[in-house]
Amino acid sequence: MHDEFLCHVTAYGMCDGRRIGVPLGTYRAPTLALALWWLRDRASWIAERLDPSPEDQAFPAGALVPVAETVADVPTLLRAWCADDVRQELVADELAGGRLVRIAASDDTTEYELLAESVDALRMQRTLPVLVVPVA
Repeated sequence: MHDEFLCHVTAYGMCDGRRIGVPLGTYRAPTLALALWWLRDRASWIAERLDPSPEDQAFPAGALVPVAETVADVPTLLRAWCADDVRQELVADELAGGRLVRIAASDDTTEYELLAESVDALRMQRTLPVLVVPVA
């Protein structure tokens, strides 16, 4: 069982013809449950910033307008992922098995990526090449 997890959230976009990543947060979770909680929290955080409630007092009337039907609805995709218990269990199983998990959603300008992986699996990957080098 993997006990500690490293989680990252990054937004990727194009700048001057290059793909640029902007880190939005990192968390070293001491448990699987906290890793899942943090990923859901960050997905909700992104969704709320991309698609705030029009009734929010912080925005003047008419300041928010709907996007075209052809634009991917990243906030809805992220909220759906957060609410889907089956997909949460799949993520938990992958992480518990020591595998990297990547959740990504894109619109026409930006890709939002949530990553999580076992710290133990990372340590094992670093030492693995040393273990398979033949001794002469």
